[in-house]
Amino acid sequence: MRILLVEDDEELARRLKLGLGEAGFAVDHAADGETAVELGETQVFDAVVLDLGLPRLPGLEVLRRWRAKRRNMPVLVLTARDAWTERVDGLNAGADDYLGKPFQTAEVVARLRALVRRSAGDASPILVHEDVRLDVTGGAATLEGRPVDLTARELRILGYLMHRQGRIVSQAELMDHVYALDDIRESNTIEVYVGRLRKKLGKDCIRTIRGLGYRVG
Repeated sequence: MRILLVEDDEELARRLKLGLGEAGFAVDHAADGETAVELGETQVFDAVVLDLGLPRLPGLEVLRRWRAKRRNMPVLVLTARDAWTERVDGLNAGADDYLGKPFQTAEVVARLRALVRRSAGDASPILVHEDVRLDVTGGAATLEGRPVDLTARELRILGYLMHRQGRIVSQAELMDHVYALDDIRESNTIEVYVGRLRKKLGKDCIRTIRGLGYRVG
């Protein structure tokens, strides 16, 4: 899953980007409000972590502009402010969740995973397709009850497809959601990773819909 992190504090941004990356997310970073608006309007993200106290453009205005352009990705607002009126303002501007500083990175990860699940219509952190089970919280997959060793990118691809069971997902959409902007993207990488997943989980786990993309279920 691909996350946009909007945070101007360099040390906090570094810590969050590291923690989110270790949790399996592809992370893009914006350090000011204007950059955040541009990225949010031109790129696709599964969720956003948004600080309110930003240079160049306040976080609330960033959020309002996204929502005005029908950019509906889930947004977790981070702020040092603790007044209840400001929390209300954030939620009324279109935020989906709210977390005050200081916080633990593990809680940010848990809240993001919950937001992504709800956005995809999955309340449970366990995704199931036939004999394949994926625990998106623990980043673990099993086949017929046996653990399957998957790389971080394989987990991202499988998770994205399983969140959208029954729907055809194009290669371009997968690329947009499992790679950050500064990741190296090659035209055949998705095919390679899907091939590896089929070897580990069975050739029928992920179907190729010729000319359109891939589908689970």
